[in-house]
Amino acid sequence: MKPTKHLVYFFLFFGLSVFAQKATISEVIIQGAHKTSHNLIRSLISTKSGIVLDSTAIAKDVTLLKRLPAFNHVYYQVIADKNQEYIVKIGVDENFTIIPDINVWTTTNDVFSYKLGLYDYNFLGKNIAFGGFYQYNGFDSYGINFRAPNLFSKKWGLAVNHQNWKSEEPLFFGNQTANYLYNNISYEALALYQINLQHEIDFGINYFSEKYLYLSGDTSPEVPLDLDLDKTLLKFVYSYNNLKYYYQYVNGFKSKLYVQYVTTTNDFQNDFLIAWNDFFYYKRLGKKGNFANRLRLGLASNEDSPFAPFALDNNLNLRGVGILVDRGTGVVVLNSEYRHTVYDKKWLAIQTNVFTDLGSWRNPGGELSDIIQGENVRAFAGLGVRVISKKVYNATFRIDYGFSLVNKFNGSRGGLVFGVGQYF
Repeated sequence: MKPTKHLVYFFLFFGLSVFAQKATISEVIIQGAHKTSHNLIRSLISTKSGIVLDSTAIAKDVTLLKRLPAFNHVYYQVIADKNQEYIVKIGVDENFTIIPDINVWTTTNDVFSYKLGLYDYNFLGKNIAFGGFYQYNGFDSYGINFRAPNLFSKKWGLAVNHQNWKSEEPLFFGNQTANYLYNNISYEALALYQINLQHEIDFGINYFSEKYLYLSGDTSPEVPLDLDLDKTLLKFVYSYNNLKYYYQYVNGFKSKLYVQYVTTTNDFQNDFLIAWNDFFYYKRLGKKGNFANRLRLGLASNEDSPFAPFALDNNLNLRGVGILVDRGTGVVVLNSEYRHTVYDKKWLAIQTNVFTDLGSWRNPGGELSDIIQGENVRAFAGLGVRVISKKVYNATFRIDYGFSLVNKFNGSRGGLVFGVGQYF
């Protein structure tokens, strides 16, 4: 036999041998999913029967499934079958995803206030979040929310929201403060698109009306006693998510950019642009520790108006500062905390935490240099506790006490902040 023929046969045999050695998946088995649709899970993952076994792809599928509200933990196992192929078993621990939303508090006018809501974050087992709330704080409010990330395909979804919100809010102009009844009635529709495992975008439109009615406090000829504004908001949200979850622990980096352009047909307010980016960084420390950080950078059209969009508030940015104590057209906020698990069993975990919240604002109509002016800087620190159900989605009850580090602000040196879910 000629040498060239030997070479041809050698490479042919080598190629067939390499091809034959490729591990093929004969079956993908889903275990532990009772409420969640198996068809949905199979449509979301790239691991399928008949393809070549790829441990990297399986790991990405596990990360994707862990991010769904339906699951608190996901794992996998690869088993060789008698035909020299492989069975992939994907196991999930399901969350209970029907969550009541109950809050009770008193307003500055000592009105007994409450919020009652119910949400299912895995409605019909299809990874759909659906629910609503009713709130009474001296006024009646309600909202209905629907979000289906996989309504049309693995990548395309839809969110629809309606809200009729009423609250008494302070407006600030100069050194004066007035209280107004604020009413926002909105209708929103968003398209949801997942580019890949790390990147996704939401975009759409929100039609809303804003009504302001003077209640009490100082007045000014430049600030009307009542306003009725119809507006259109164009919304764009871009998310980069490289977070990894293990029950109550989080590790990795996430970024979320919000851009909104608001048009209005009135003489009192101009069209304006608002944008902010939240940067999140989490690092697991040892077996029980978690270091968590959120940096928010935001700017809006710099109108000299009491209706500035960025608010200084207990529940949004600085724990202990008070409720809606100031507003601005620019914001820099850094929240940092160390969470330590002191109790951890199969269904329940308890964490303690120590935190610092730092922030500064640009005054309406002011300069960017406002952000570095000492009188605009707020610094709070404190301690907190988290009670976490490991079997119920987002069932983290938190209590924090924050106190001012730099000065007494707005008549308060600090206070308690309650909530459901981690602060960030």
